[in-house]
Amino acid sequence: MQEQAILAIGIFLVIYAIIISEKLHRTIVSMIGGLLMVVFGIVDQESAVHHIDFNTLGLLTGMMIIVSITAETGLFKYIAIWAAKKAKGEPLRILLALGILTALASAFLDNVTTVLLMVPVTFSITKQLRINPMPFLLTEIFASNIGGTSTLIGDPPNIMIGSAVKELTFMAFINNLFLISFLILFVTLAILAFWYRNELKTAPELKLGIMLLDEKSEITDKKLLTKCLIILGVTIAGFFLHQLLHIESATVALAGAFLLLLWTGERYLEEAMAKVEWTTLFFFIGLFVLVGGLIETGVISKLATYAMGLTGGEVGPTAMLILWMSAIASAFVDNIPFVATMIPMIQDMGTMGITNLDPLWWSLSLGACLGGNGTLIGASANVIVAGLAAKEGHHISFVKFLFIGFPLMLVSILISTLYIYLRYL
Repeated sequence: MQEQAILAIGIFLVIYAIIISEKLHRTIVSMIGGLLMVVFGIVDQESAVHHIDFNTLGLLTGMMIIVSITAETGLFKYIAIWAAKKAKGEPLRILLALGILTALASAFLDNVTTVLLMVPVTFSITKQLRINPMPFLLTEIFASNIGGTSTLIGDPPNIMIGSAVKELTFMAFINNLFLISFLILFVTLAILAFWYRNELKTAPELKLGIMLLDEKSEITDKKLLTKCLIILGVTIAGFFLHQLLHIESATVALAGAFLLLLWTGERYLEEAMAKVEWTTLFFFIGLFVLVGGLIETGVISKLATYAMGLTGGEVGPTAMLILWMSAIASAFVDNIPFVATMIPMIQDMGTMGITNLDPLWWSLSLGACLGGNGTLIGASANVIVAGLAAKEGHHISFVKFLFIGFPLMLVSILISTLYIYLRYL
């Protein structure tokens, strides 16, 4: 057993190091890691399948299908232009409006989808105003990670926590994280607005150009839009009620997706399936099996025992340790594998004497989701925006992002520390 545990740790650390180095695609690496756990007999195939969290995969797939079909209608472009016009073409107000919009969208769609929809519109607005898009792009990165923290479906770490702990329903996430996330958002936006105040200026005639844009022309298919909004509304209502209905959130998302496909006809099926991020889903599958190897060999429970020893098994110090460790770790490594490792560890703490695990789950969620703002590689949305910016000739360097993102992340974690202490401890 000891040899198996050492082998499992070895495979895990090597795979983790390659994922961080970004020398190979993370999906290929995590799948090979999961397969190595099976090949070396650390987990058998049946156990490996048992460790894969199909609730997380189903929820992500369902939402990806709904969003890809809704994007076809031009709704998201309409909203962004409408917001820019409401801001009277004033760059500072547009920055704040796009930040709030991105956060709200990220609360109910996943972060990656949100930034993929927001960034192209941002470029067209900043080109129109002839201003530097960088403050807007950075604001959208931070807002997407903060907004994603506020609900069960906003960010993959929350989806994983909600899937692992049945008592943490959609409403539980709203009740515990929504207000604090938006408080952090407004503090972050205030700092960014102050920081970039001198760059956010443009000529009156360029502002007039924004006011002359016709947002209604962006809506390409009104019939399809009506169908999408009805299904999206029903799906979100399903998330609010999923515990009362005794069905998992993945069932709600997949039901919404396939009802929409049924209603819109087969012509959207191929395209919607092509837009599902299969690379992300297989990355998850590999990770679940990889972490399964650490669970099966008892490594996770030993780590939990060690952490309990450090904090004396007290809820308060343990929650603070998880919050800060999650934030710092998630800034430098992808928060998804980190959370996949932490979930079984916190579950083990529950068997060791900590009766109320809620403060630990909320600390993990806040730390892992907000920690993603610390560096350019902290969250998937950050990397995607950097890629889209590079295509437009704007380079977001690791150091430049670190200089702005890390202090903002520390501010958000200090606010979270105060919140966890006052509300739960």
